[in-house]
Amino acid sequence: MQAGQLLTLLIIALALGLDAFSLGLGIGLKGIRLLDILKLGIVIALFHVMMPLAGMYTGQYVSGLLGDVATTAAGILLLLLGGHMIYSSLRGEEVQSFDHRSSWGLLVLALSVSVDSFSVGITLGMFAANIWMTVLLFGFFGGLMSVLGLLLGRKVSGNLGEYGEACGGAILFVFGILFIF
Repeated sequence: MQAGQLLTLLIIALALGLDAFSLGLGIGLKGIRLLDILKLGIVIALFHVMMPLAGMYTGQYVSGLLGDVATTAAGILLLLLGGHMIYSSLRGEEVQSFDHRSSWGLLVLALSVSVDSFSVGITLGMFAANIWMTVLLFGFFGGLMSVLGLLLGRKVSGNLGEYGEACGGAILFVFGILFIF
């Protein structure tokens, strides 16, 4: 592998990992146990391997048809998650908060930050990037950045009190808007 391709893949993996970091920060602000941090980090890392792998194989057959659609879908998911967290925080106990510990919640969260990895995978598949190096870097940075975001959010959440969930939701909401526009 050429040094230029490795550097490009590292930068892309880091950029995709920042999405996982922002999600982790938002969820961590809500308050999360260390075991849940580990579980979320592993699942996000796995999704950051599977989604670009599927995208790369798809990209070998399909031209850039799905790139904008995948990014918009990720933005919509983040908008919905962020909006629900803000709404839950403002309504108090009456509304059940989004549960990142449920299987469904875990899958939705992991999918919301890895959908863009699929669209990037399509592009990289069209340019014949090294498949295994790509998915390993994406998985590593996706998992690492999500854990760092979750840990930072968890540490800061104690200082924000009851507004932590609303702040986390606002972060997700803003990133959702940025994805869409």
